[in-house]
Amino acid sequence: MSNEGSTGGLIATLETVAQTAPETGLSLGQFTQALGERAFGVVLFALAIPVCIPFLYGIPQIVALPMMALSVQMMLGKSEPWMPEKFKTRTLDKAGLERMASGARKWFGWLEALARPRFLFLSGPTMERVLGGIFTLFCASILVPLPLTNSTPGIGLAIAALGLITRDGILIFLGVMLGLIWIVLLVGGFVILGPAFVDILKDFIKGLLGMG
Repeated sequence: MSNEGSTGGLIATLETVAQTAPETGLSLGQFTQALGERAFGVVLFALAIPVCIPFLYGIPQIVALPMMALSVQMMLGKSEPWMPEKFKTRTLDKAGLERMASGARKWFGWLEALARPRFLFLSGPTMERVLGGIFTLFCASILVPLPLTNSTPGIGLAIAALGLITRDGILIFLGVMLGLIWIVLLVGGFVILGPAFVDILKDFIKGLLGMG
């Protein structure tokens, strides 16, 4: 399995795909084909972008199951990503593709510019399989319809996937830690506080965003 190659044009590619997409949008199959890559890191990074948007419901759930399928394949050591037909036919509308591209540029463009190969053992074949298992856990969190259960692990997955593409072990480590710490806090909150944790979490997030 190889995720080698420069990401110098990855975000630019996402922008081009969004700009040239028909008004009806693209199916997931067409979208992944348009990326022109057959590496897990590239596809997972692209699909993780809409998941990173807080309080966005719908699109994260459209891409979460395909992301989980790809993560499981990665965990099993498959050589390249494959998507079942029922996932390939899911549609991303043009507006969603444009938000994906602008979000990638806004949030991850600077990371793309800074990324470089380092701590290469974290992007080796064995570690890729471990990461596949961790990404599967992140995708499971994304499927939970609660505030930030999609965006926080989505950001972690995107950062780690960008690290895989560039073979940047620091980005891989940071992305994994962000997602895992959030999941530990989420599970711990439910164990300690029960259903009341949901209301506390919503009030906390609204306060941060000035919506209280």
